[in-house]
This record gives sequence, structure tokens and C-alpha cells, in this order.
Amino acid sequence: MRASRRRALRGGLAAATWGFPGIVARASGLRLRAVPVATGLENPWSIAFLPDGRMLVTERHGRLRIVARDGRMSDVGGLPEVRAAGQGGLLDVCLHPGFAANSTLYLSYAAPVAGGATIRVARARLAPGPSLADLHPILDAGPPVANGFHFGCRLAFAPDGMLHATTGDRLVARDMAPDASDLRGKTIRLRDDGGIPADNPFVGRAGARPEVFTLGHRNPQGLAIHPQTGVPWSHEHGPRGGDEVNLLRPGADHGWPRTTHGVDYSGAVISPHRGLPGVADPLWVWTPSIAPSGMAFCTSSHYPGWRGSLFVGALAGQSLVRLELDGTRIVREERLLRELGHRIRDVRQGPDGRLYLAVDAMDAAILRIDLA
Repeated sequence: MRASRRRALRGGLAAATWGFPGIVARASGLRLRAVPVATGLENPWSIAFLPDGRMLVTERHGRLRIVARDGRMSDVGGLPEVRAAGQGGLLDVCLHPGFAANSTLYLSYAAPVAGGATIRVARARLAPGPSLADLHPILDAGPPVANGFHFGCRLAFAPDGMLHATTGDRLVARDMAPDASDLRGKTIRLRDDGGIPADNPFVGRAGARPEVFTLGHRNPQGLAIHPQTGVPWSHEHGPRGGDEVNLLRPGADHGWPRTTHGVDYSGAVISPHRGLPGVADPLWVWTPSIAPSGMAFCTSSHYPGWRGSLFVGALAGQSLVRLELDGTRIVREERLLRELGHRIRDVRQGPDGRLYLAVDAMDAAILRIDLA
């Protein structure tokens, strides 16, 4: 292991490993600089900011880190067992809206069970140590599948205090995505304790799971709550083409696999339909695929002209995508930071109003986007 890698794994910045030029991009008349604030991470998946400005960062293979402001990292103990295979592992981390008072957080992950792995969401308390205490599952989106594909699973709290979670179709269960009796290929809505909200759209419907909020999704790895309307937005991976941005309304069917703008990886047609009556059309489609992951609305004025934009990380697209909005319409797309040549797994707005990106790599970094 090279010396710079050893320094990074001990928790220092080891910025030389991520030696970016001073100005890495020019976009919308702005000059941008990507500044590494933490390095030596292994396939980070999600970022969440603690009230004191430190970051929680999940690593897909099963580690949760606290990143201090100087970039030094400490491991959080007491994590659940995860099945880190393929796209599965430790995925999202989300703070309870009352975290400052109750220290409660939520994790999504691939949980090993008989028959493979299930998509699990668990609630826990961040205790001194640091370590997780009182960890218990509040959702299993089974049945289990042996493969390592299409887990989702992003988490977000809406202003009404309800927790939303996206679940993938696990690839082999795509025909179950529009079926409300199955939790795969869905957006789930729960109370903070895992209970079922009485106003969920499928409550009381025979044969339907009351946790379901929307259905007909493939592999949604982005979820964000609109800062003005409180409505959840998501995006999802299409097959070969057909990545989507969706506005999530209660009970809506988003079409997969009966409608799609993509084809199968073999080139075979999945569906001849790009839209059908009763199916919610996507707000935006990428063909060819960019492989979107992570999303955040920009509410700050730190970047002139960007307030109100929606930002999406791109894995295959190796860029940060800015979507300009007019209400619920996406009117323009701009691809940023392609000069970096890195897969972007997550994007968040920090408490300082700046954007933070998680790079998806074995020797990865969290980047802060500054104006140069």
C-alpha cells in the first residue's frame, strides 16, 4: 500500500492523492474549484451533516464514518451486518428531524438473510464512542433475492415528519414493481418509528401493502424533498437508456416496466410504450444513461444563478448535473465538473450553503465545490 494511501486511511486529508488544479471547471459564468475535505474513503455512498457541521459518511462495504471539519475520520461502532456484494451494502444515512434533541438516525442497507439479501431500513441512536445504540429494523422490503442488483435505497424526511424510502426492483422482480402487494420497486412512506401513516394511499386496500407511497420504479438512487412544496422528487436508473427524474404524488404509478425510454442491456425491447394512460410521466429523461445517484436542491445563494436548481450526481456520466427548474418543469440541463473524470455517488448541500460530492471509488474523496 503506497504511503499516501496509508496516510489517508489513518484519517488525514492526504490531499496530494487528490491533487486537483486550482480551477477545475467553468460553468454558467462561474469558476469552480473542487476541494477535497476528506480522502481515503472506500466507495462512499451517502453524506449527512450533523448539527455541529461534521459529516456522517457511509461506505458501501459496511463502514460508517464521522468526518471532522479538519478531514480526520473516526469509525462508528455498533453497525448492523450488511451484505456488500454487487450494488448492495451499507447505503443511505438520514438524520431524524429532531436529531439535535434525540440523536436518532436511519440507515438503509442490504441485509443478509436466508435466500440472499433484503432491502432493510433501521433506526438507531448515535451514542458516545461513537457507536450506534438501540438499533432496530423498521422496514424489510423483501422477499430476499440472491443477486446484488437494484436496491435503491435513498431516505428523506418530508416536512410532515414522514420518512420516505426508495426501493429497487432487485432486477429479477421488475414485474412486481407496479404491484402494490410487493415492496420492491416502490417509494415507501413511514412514521419515524416505522409505523404506517393513516393517510398513505394504499391503506385499507385489499391485497396492497400499506407502506407503499408510489410504485412502478426500477432502481431509484436519488431522493430529495422540494424545499418550497415539501413534495418528494426522485430519480432512477433506467435499463440501457431511460434514466428518469420523477415527482412523487401519493399512489402514482411511474410505469416500470410497462413504460420505459430505454431498452434491455441486450438491446431487446422491454416495452414499446414510453407512456400510458394512468402512468405518471417522468419530468426528465436521459438517453443514453448517465446512471444518476444522489440529488439535492440548492437553496442557498452561494452560487450566483443556481438557487432553486436541482443537482444530480452521475456515475457513468462522470459529472454533476444541474437541472434548471420552472416550477415543476425542468427547462435546462448543464453538466458540470466533467474535467474531474470521477463517478459522483452523492450530492448534498451543506450547512454552509455549498455543495458536497461523494466520489465513488476504492480510494475516494468527499469534495466541496467552491467558487474560484
